[in-house]
Amino acid sequence: MPRGTLEVVLVSAKGLDDSEFLSNIDPYVILAYKAQEHKSTVQEGAGSNPQWNETFLFTVSDSASELTLRIMEKDNYNNDDSLGEAIIPLDALFEEGSLPETSYNVVKDEEYCGEIKVALTFTAERNGGYNAEEEESYGGWKESSGDY
Repeated sequence: MPRGTLEVVLVSAKGLDDSEFLSNIDPYVILAYKAQEHKSTVQEGAGSNPQWNETFLFTVSDSASELTLRIMEKDNYNNDDSLGEAIIPLDALFEEGSLPETSYNVVKDEEYCGEIKVALTFTAERNGGYNAEEEESYGGWKESSGDY
């Protein structure tokens, strides 16, 4: 079970559905890993090819194996609209440690509707799961350093 920090660099998207009639769409992304969520800045007027270059950090402490990116369109008058989502499997990342900028398909209602580009880095916990309290309960340096 991997434990550590997941770093997501949200780079850009292309080919998003620009459904606005008189103006370009204002896209943003909701990044979700388990119960953790981050939201990118809204790229006002960016249309179907926005650029973000933003970094987000998630704490990895269980066996969840995918990152979800929901691409949204900011709507000033109604609820924000979904432009689609990309689900990124993380198993290869946990093995390799990092994945370079890669484009993933954005899908809505099982149809391709653009691409989103991200770079991923996983940094494992340094202590390798070492638990100081656990060692103390079994004896160790503290107990063996008594007065003899």
